[in-house]
Order: sequence, then C-alpha cells, then structure tokens
Amino acid sequence: MKRILMFPGQGAQYVGMCRDLYQSNAEIKNLFDTVSIIINDDIADIMFNGPDSRLTESRNAQVAILLHSYSAYTLIKNKIEPIAACGHSLGEYTALLSADVFDFETAVKLVRRRGELMSEAGEKAKGAMAAVIGMDVEKIEEAVKEIEGIVVANYNGDGQTVISGTVEGIDNAVKKFGEMGAKRVLKLNVSGAFHSPLMNYAYEEFSSFIDKFTFNNPKIPVIMNVTADYQRDADKIKELLKMQIVSPVRWTQIMKLMLNDGHKNLAEVGPSKVLSGMAKKTSDQFDVISVEKSEDISF
Repeated sequence: MKRILMFPGQGAQYVGMCRDLYQSNAEIKNLFDTVSIIINDDIADIMFNGPDSRLTESRNAQVAILLHSYSAYTLIKNKIEPIAACGHSLGEYTALLSADVFDFETAVKLVRRRGELMSEAGEKAKGAMAAVIGMDVEKIEEAVKEIEGIVVANYNGDGQTVISGTVEGIDNAVKKFGEMGAKRVLKLNVSGAFHSPLMNYAYEEFSSFIDKFTFNNPKIPVIMNVTADYQRDADKIKELLKMQIVSPVRWTQIMKLMLNDGHKNLAEVGPSKVLSGMAKKTSDQFDVISVEKSEDISF
C-alpha cells in the first residue's frame, strides 16, 4: 500500500492518548521507558493521567505527540510503502524520524528542547495567536500587512488561517477580521506567538542545540513546512528546522503539492485525526486513512 505519511503537531494531545497501544505492545512500552529516562519524568503518567494542564505544557505535549505518532508508526511501517512524509510543525520531526534522518533518542531530545525553548521565548516576548475562519487567505495576508506586530503562522487550508504576534497586534486583528466578515476569529490557548519573529530567542538557542546532532539524508523525500517542497539533503533539513520556529507552516501549499503530483493516498499517523480532516476539506480526491489506536491497524 503506497501512501504519503502525515504526522500531527501540537494541539493533538489529550489525556489518555496512546494508552491502548502501550498496553498491547512490548516494543512500545520500551519506547515509553526510553522517553522517561531522557526527560527524567514518567511520560506514561503524563500522557495517561495528565492533568491536561501538565500534558499541555509545550515541553510535555511535544514529546507526547512524537511518542504517540512514532508508536503508531512502528505498528504500520511494514504495511505501508511510504512515497514521502510530512508533518505539521512539531510533526515534521516524526516525519524525519520515519525517514531515518535521526534516531528515536535524538528526536526526543530535539522536541523536548524545542518545547522548552518555545515556552521560554513566550515568557520573554509575550505574544498570542488566533485562528481566522471563513475568510480568503489573500484578504488575510493583505490585512496582516496593515496591522503592526502580526504575521501569518499557519496556512491550514479551506478557510482556516492562524495568525501570530504581539498581544496588542492579535487583539487588533481579532477586531479587524470580525469587521471584515470572518465567520469566526478565535484566540488560541497557547504560551507564545509560535511561528513568528517573537520566537527569535528560541530560534537562536535551538540553532546552537541542533547543530550538536548529526543528520542523515532521508530514505524518502520529506515535504518541509518552510518551503512546502520535497527535501532530501540532511544539511538543508537542519537549516529548515531552525527556520521553522520563526516561519509559517505552509500546510495548504503542502496539500496542493501532493494533489498536483498525483499523490492522493495519505495516512495520518498519530493522535486526534486533525490532518485527516484538513485533507478531506481541501479535496475530495484525497483518500485518507488515520492510524491512532490499535483498532486502526487492521488494514
């Protein structure tokens, strides 16, 4: 079965995630043990028992989503022949892991530090994010140019665009987009202005951290968030991961690339099925399977 693999990002976490996979597979229990040693905390307790406030902390959520997604991937990797891989923001790390750009322990260390630094950056430069629903992206891009302190953070497709920036800028944008006729403008419950220049501290610190690790060229192409294009070069991938922290996630463009190249068979691997929903809303040509729980693996 040939498909493009998709891996979800932050926001897909929920208390109880991955419990059934953990209980049914010794290899996955070993992955949990490895993570707990690296982060010096009980990841199973965080994921299964929460509370939600603890799981939602960026340093925990990013590790938890990577772990759930990779656990599911280990169970289906011999059933799917991947054409390419991609991931939404944090999910890009799971995509690169599936393509053997780095090993599991490296992936955990990278996303743990990434989550910590993004939270620290949010404390140093207070920011906010909001989802603009039901408005043409071109109108949003034009309006963003006129509002000081904000940028487009996520192009999520089909009438949903996420903006990011200063608290004042986002408040002004919420008001302006409401007046312009957006169906809804929702402020997001996040700890900072992700994918914006306000993450510059995280960008600089993470750049130094990631340079300590050796990357391999991917065994399959990985479609990167920053460029919305296939990448096969390890050094370029490392630079794009640095840039991703302060750059928009071009998910709409990634889905259009897949469609234009005739890649209509997709598999979302990980919690919450968010990307599956986005793909189906983008085009009814996509055939999407979601692999989140044990019951999803019987194909």
